[in-house]
Amino acid sequence: MTGVLIADDDDLVRAGLRAILGAEDDLTVTGEVTDGADVVQAAVRRRPDVVLMDVRMPRLDGIQATRLLLDRFTADAPKVLVVTTFANDEYVYEALRAGASGFLLKRARPEQIVEAVRVVARGDSLLFPAAVRRLAASYGRPDGRIGRAELTAREAEVLTLMADGLSNAEIAARLVLGVETVKSHVGSILGKLGVRDRTQAVVVAYKSGFVSL
Repeated sequence: MTGVLIADDDDLVRAGLRAILGAEDDLTVTGEVTDGADVVQAAVRRRPDVVLMDVRMPRLDGIQATRLLLDRFTADAPKVLVVTTFANDEYVYEALRAGASGFLLKRARPEQIVEAVRVVARGDSLLFPAAVRRLAASYGRPDGRIGRAELTAREAEVLTLMADGLSNAEIAARLVLGVETVKSHVGSILGKLGVRDRTQAVVVAYKSGFVSL
Protein backbone atom coordinates (compact mmCIF):
# COMPACT_ATOMS: atom_id res chain seq x y z
CA MET A 1 0.00 0.00 0.00
CA THR A 2 1.38 3.39 -1.01
CA GLY A 3 0.60 6.22 1.39
CA VAL A 4 0.05 9.70 -0.03
CA LEU A 5 0.07 13.05 1.76
CA ILE A 6 -1.82 15.80 -0.07
CA ALA A 7 -0.58 19.38 0.38
CA ASP A 8 -2.88 21.90 -1.30
CA ASP A 9 -4.76 24.96 -0.10
CA ASP A 10 -7.72 24.37 -2.44
CA ASP A 11 -10.50 22.34 -0.80
CA LEU A 12 -11.86 21.13 -4.13
CA VAL A 13 -8.46 19.98 -5.36
CA ARG A 14 -7.82 18.04 -2.16
CA ALA A 15 -11.25 16.45 -2.33
CA GLY A 16 -10.73 15.46 -5.95
CA LEU A 17 -7.31 13.96 -5.31
CA ARG A 18 -8.60 12.13 -2.24
CA ALA A 19 -11.43 10.59 -4.27
CA ILE A 20 -9.17 9.59 -7.16
CA LEU A 21 -6.50 8.01 -4.98
CA GLY A 22 -8.94 6.45 -2.56
CA ALA A 23 -10.57 4.49 -5.36
CA GLU A 24 -7.35 2.51 -5.92
CA ASP A 25 -6.65 -0.69 -3.97
CA ASP A 26 -2.92 0.02 -3.69
CA LEU A 27 -3.09 3.73 -2.76
CA THR A 28 -4.28 5.44 0.41
CA VAL A 29 -4.38 9.07 1.52
CA THR A 30 -2.60 9.18 4.87
CA GLY A 31 -3.15 12.88 5.50
CA GLU A 32 -3.90 16.34 4.12
CA VAL A 33 -2.48 19.79 4.84
CA THR A 34 -3.42 23.18 3.47
CA ASP A 35 -0.04 24.89 3.63
CA GLY A 36 3.59 24.05 3.01
CA ALA A 37 4.42 25.08 6.57
CA ASP A 38 2.61 21.98 7.83
CA VAL A 39 4.13 19.46 5.43
CA VAL A 40 7.16 18.38 7.45
CA GLN A 41 5.24 17.79 10.67
CA ALA A 42 2.55 15.85 8.81
CA ALA A 43 5.13 13.76 6.98
CA VAL A 44 6.95 12.90 10.21
CA ARG A 45 3.66 11.86 11.79
CA ARG A 46 2.07 10.08 8.83
CA ARG A 47 5.17 8.69 7.06
CA PRO A 48 3.78 8.91 3.51
CA ASP A 49 5.57 7.36 0.56
CA VAL A 50 4.61 10.23 -1.73
CA VAL A 51 3.71 13.88 -1.13
CA LEU A 52 1.49 15.56 -3.71
CA MET A 53 2.78 19.10 -3.31
CA ASP A 54 0.96 22.15 -4.60
CA VAL A 55 3.45 24.73 -5.86
CA ARG A 56 1.62 27.83 -4.66
CA MET A 57 0.42 27.89 -1.06
CA PRO A 58 -0.18 30.92 1.20
CA ARG A 59 2.41 30.84 4.00
CA LEU A 60 5.09 28.51 2.64
CA ASP A 61 5.22 27.52 -1.01
CA GLY A 62 5.86 24.04 -2.33
CA ILE A 63 9.49 24.79 -3.17
CA GLN A 64 10.50 25.72 0.36
CA ALA A 65 8.35 22.91 1.74
CA THR A 66 10.13 20.42 -0.52
CA ARG A 67 13.55 21.63 0.65
CA LEU A 68 12.55 21.44 4.32
CA LEU A 69 10.99 18.02 3.88
CA LEU A 70 13.98 16.44 2.14
CA ASP A 71 16.39 18.05 4.59
CA ARG A 72 14.39 16.59 7.50
CA PHE A 73 14.67 13.00 6.30
CA THR A 74 18.20 11.65 6.03
CA ALA A 75 16.84 8.30 4.84
CA ASP A 76 13.54 7.00 3.48
CA ALA A 77 12.40 10.48 2.49
CA PRO A 78 9.00 10.58 0.83
CA LYS A 79 8.97 11.28 -2.89
CA VAL A 80 7.65 14.70 -3.83
CA LEU A 81 5.37 15.05 -6.83
CA VAL A 82 4.69 18.71 -7.55
CA VAL A 83 1.19 19.60 -8.69
CA THR A 84 0.91 22.72 -10.80
CA THR A 85 -1.49 24.53 -13.11
CA PHE A 86 1.03 25.39 -15.82
CA ALA A 87 3.85 23.19 -17.15
CA ASN A 88 6.05 26.22 -17.77
CA ASP A 89 5.59 27.61 -14.28
CA GLU A 90 8.98 28.84 -13.05
CA TYR A 91 8.13 27.32 -9.69
CA VAL A 92 8.25 23.88 -11.31
CA TYR A 93 11.93 24.21 -12.18
CA GLU A 94 12.75 25.48 -8.72
CA ALA A 95 10.87 22.55 -7.19
CA LEU A 96 12.82 20.07 -9.32
CA ARG A 97 16.03 21.78 -8.29
CA ALA A 98 14.91 21.46 -4.65
CA GLY A 99 14.59 17.69 -5.06
CA ALA A 100 11.09 16.94 -6.33
CA SER A 101 10.82 13.70 -8.28
CA GLY A 102 8.61 15.20 -10.97
CA PHE A 103 5.58 17.32 -11.64
CA LEU A 104 1.97 16.78 -12.57
CA LEU A 105 -0.55 19.15 -14.11
CA LYS A 106 -3.77 19.75 -12.16
CA ARG A 107 -5.74 19.13 -15.33
CA ALA A 108 -4.29 15.62 -15.65
CA ARG A 109 -6.80 12.82 -16.04
CA PRO A 110 -7.47 10.59 -13.00
CA GLU A 111 -5.59 7.66 -14.51
CA GLN A 112 -2.58 9.90 -15.15
CA ILE A 113 -2.57 11.07 -11.54
CA VAL A 114 -2.74 7.51 -10.26
CA GLU A 115 0.05 6.35 -12.55
CA ALA A 116 2.23 9.34 -11.63
CA VAL A 117 1.97 8.48 -7.94
CA ARG A 118 2.87 4.86 -8.66
CA VAL A 119 5.81 5.89 -10.84
CA VAL A 120 7.50 8.04 -8.20
CA ALA A 121 6.61 5.63 -5.38
CA ARG A 122 8.56 2.83 -7.03
CA GLY A 123 11.64 5.02 -7.39
CA ASP A 124 11.29 6.32 -10.92
CA SER A 125 11.08 10.02 -11.68
CA LEU A 126 8.25 11.58 -13.61
CA LEU A 127 10.54 13.47 -15.95
CA PHE A 128 9.68 15.60 -18.93
CA PRO A 129 12.96 15.88 -20.85
CA ALA A 130 12.24 19.40 -22.11
CA ALA A 131 11.61 20.63 -18.56
CA VAL A 132 14.76 19.03 -17.20
CA ARG A 133 16.84 20.40 -20.06
CA ARG A 134 15.54 23.87 -19.28
CA LEU A 135 16.33 23.35 -15.62
CA ALA A 136 19.86 22.22 -16.43
CA ALA A 137 20.36 25.15 -18.79
CA SER A 138 19.56 27.53 -15.95
CA TYR A 139 22.81 26.47 -14.26
CA GLY A 140 24.90 28.01 -17.00
CA ARG A 141 27.72 26.50 -19.04
CA PRO A 142 28.60 22.78 -18.72
CA ASP A 143 31.00 22.19 -15.84
CA GLY A 144 32.49 18.86 -16.91
CA ARG A 145 31.56 17.30 -13.56
CA ILE A 146 31.05 13.80 -14.97
CA GLY A 147 34.03 12.16 -16.54
CA ARG A 148 33.21 9.02 -18.46
CA ALA A 149 35.80 7.19 -16.39
CA GLU A 150 33.56 7.68 -13.33
CA LEU A 151 30.82 5.53 -14.80
CA THR A 152 31.00 2.09 -16.34
CA ALA A 153 29.95 1.80 -19.96
CA ARG A 154 26.63 0.30 -18.89
CA GLU A 155 26.02 3.03 -16.31
CA ALA A 156 26.69 5.63 -18.98
CA GLU A 157 24.06 3.99 -21.19
CA VAL A 158 21.56 3.91 -18.33
CA LEU A 159 22.15 7.57 -17.43
CA THR A 160 21.69 8.63 -21.05
CA LEU A 161 18.35 6.81 -21.20
CA MET A 162 17.33 8.29 -17.85
CA ALA A 163 17.95 11.71 -19.39
CA ASP A 164 15.57 10.75 -22.20
CA GLY A 165 12.86 10.26 -19.58
CA LEU A 166 12.76 6.44 -19.67
CA SER A 167 11.62 4.50 -16.61
CA ASN A 168 13.54 1.56 -15.17
CA ALA A 169 11.25 -0.86 -17.00
CA GLU A 170 11.71 0.98 -20.29
CA ILE A 171 15.48 1.08 -19.84
CA ALA A 172 15.48 -2.65 -19.05
CA ALA A 173 13.56 -3.36 -22.26
CA ARG A 174 15.82 -1.11 -24.34
CA LEU A 175 19.05 -2.67 -23.02
CA VAL A 176 17.64 -6.21 -22.65
CA LEU A 177 18.33 -6.28 -18.92
CA GLY A 178 16.32 -7.21 -15.86
CA VAL A 179 14.57 -4.39 -14.03
CA GLU A 180 16.45 -5.22 -10.83
CA THR A 181 19.74 -4.95 -12.73
CA VAL A 182 18.74 -1.51 -13.98
CA LYS A 183 17.79 -0.47 -10.44
CA SER A 184 21.24 -1.56 -9.30
CA HIS A 185 22.89 0.54 -12.02
CA VAL A 186 20.73 3.54 -11.10
CA GLY A 187 21.71 3.18 -7.44
CA SER A 188 25.37 3.07 -8.40
CA ILE A 189 24.97 6.16 -10.60
CA LEU A 190 23.31 8.10 -7.78
CA GLY A 191 26.11 7.13 -5.42
CA LYS A 192 28.87 8.12 -7.81
CA LEU A 193 27.26 11.46 -8.61
CA GLY A 194 26.43 12.18 -4.98
CA VAL A 195 22.75 12.90 -5.66
CA ARG A 196 19.61 11.71 -3.94
CA ASP A 197 17.37 10.82 -6.87
CA ARG A 198 17.02 10.33 -10.61
CA THR A 199 15.91 13.87 -11.31
CA GLN A 200 19.05 15.30 -9.77
CA ALA A 201 21.19 12.74 -11.62
CA VAL A 202 19.71 13.82 -14.93
CA VAL A 203 20.24 17.49 -14.10
CA VAL A 204 23.90 16.72 -13.37
CA ALA A 205 24.15 14.80 -16.65
CA TYR A 206 22.95 17.86 -18.60
CA LYS A 207 24.80 20.38 -16.46
CA SER A 208 28.10 18.56 -16.90
CA GLY A 209 27.73 18.24 -20.66
CA PHE A 210 27.60 14.43 -20.37
CA VAL A 211 24.27 14.67 -22.19
CA SER A 212 23.81 17.48 -24.70
CA LEU A 213 21.17 20.14 -24.09
